[in-house]
Amino acid sequence: MDNVQSGLGSYVESWSPQAVTDTDDLLPEPVAALSAVLDQPEPVAMAGDPLPPLWHWLYFLQWPNQRDLGEDGHPAHGHFLPPIPNRQRMFAGGRCEIIEPLRVGEPAQRISILNTVATKHGTTGELLFVTVRNEYSQHGRACLVEEQDIVYRSGRSGGPHPSELDTSATPHSDEPWRLPLQPDPTTLFRFSALTANAHRIHYDAPYARGEEGYPGLVVHGPLLVLAMLELVRLNAPSRPVRSLSYRLRRPVFAGEHLIACGTPADRNAALHITTHREPRHATAEVTYA
Repeated sequence: MDNVQSGLGSYVESWSPQAVTDTDDLLPEPVAALSAVLDQPEPVAMAGDPLPPLWHWLYFLQWPNQRDLGEDGHPAHGHFLPPIPNRQRMFAGGRCEIIEPLRVGEPAQRISILNTVATKHGTTGELLFVTVRNEYSQHGRACLVEEQDIVYRSGRSGGPHPSELDTSATPHSDEPWRLPLQPDPTTLFRFSALTANAHRIHYDAPYARGEEGYPGLVVHGPLLVLAMLELVRLNAPSRPVRSLSYRLRRPVFAGEHLIACGTPADRNAALHITTHREPRHATAEVTYA
């Protein structure tokens, strides 16, 4: 674990959670459900077919007891949740190396470890960056190695969000790959259910506005990432992805028009999410095998 300083770092100086091993049968039903939420063709025809990149987010889910949730809907306690007061969690980005794709309907194992912890100072105050490394395997063979970067702050802090939303404005893009979307509250509710995400900013508008200072419901960061990766699946279906990285920069809100945009190259593709407000709410890069 990286060295940590005073402030938030003082709460995690002795925090060193052990590795955790989970298993999942990767049943096909969640794949069909996410395809329906995205209004896109189902990518898997039968058991044994490969999962698209990052669709393993539909599996290895945790469902804590209702009494174990905090006021914000997140678990009040968790193995890789840092012990800081008034914890607020944000998904910042990640990386994934695909040795071979996970396959639907075949038992899989995930080993999760705490990789790094570091404190930084941003425009809204002190932040704690926690990176968890997940290693996935099937039949004793390594398949995926993934790192997720989660940012925490202590207490609420209003970010530079718009005071009102314009849900009629449409963005523009001249890039070769484009996938227009307009996530609404129903979309967010269904995606929350698919990923066991009970954070109230995605389905409770009064809470999102009054308690966390957003102008409306927040579109899930993982949903934005999966939307970007749909560009690769739809436009380069014969190109297996070897690695990918992504970063979440600015939130998108329910009802806003967005476009997942992509520019392909010979060995890779650059992707991003744009709205009329911001050209790059999220960015990603994939590298082909």
